[in-house]
Amino acid sequence: MQNILFWIYLLNAVLLINHEIDSAYWREWDLFRLPGDIGGFLLLHFPLLFLVLYGLVLVSRFTFVGLVFSFVLSFAGLFVFTAHMWFIKKGRKEFRAPISIFILFSTLLVSIVQATMTVYLLAI
Repeated sequence: MQNILFWIYLLNAVLLINHEIDSAYWREWDLFRLPGDIGGFLLLHFPLLFLVLYGLVLVSRFTFVGLVFSFVLSFAGLFVFTAHMWFIKKGRKEFRAPISIFILFSTLLVSIVQATMTVYLLAI
């Protein structure tokens, strides 16, 4: 089961990284009213991407901290989906491209599976 979690974590990480690439296109820093421009947005992603990839290493080693990282990543995926659907429902034009919608819904599904599997592994 730990091997399956590794691949699910990797899939979710790829989806979320692709979402962040899409976010740069849609100027997400404006959507969330973050200070700065693309430079600040990119600087913020250095530590975030490091943590996502470090979490993958820890999941591959099946450590308790790796399971915590897995849960946090799955929660991030659920947050990304929920926040962007809220903005879309409010009438915002960002993230309405078919590929953006595909990434958001795929992230939702994979995050639910990942969270469920992580909670199960934490419980055993």
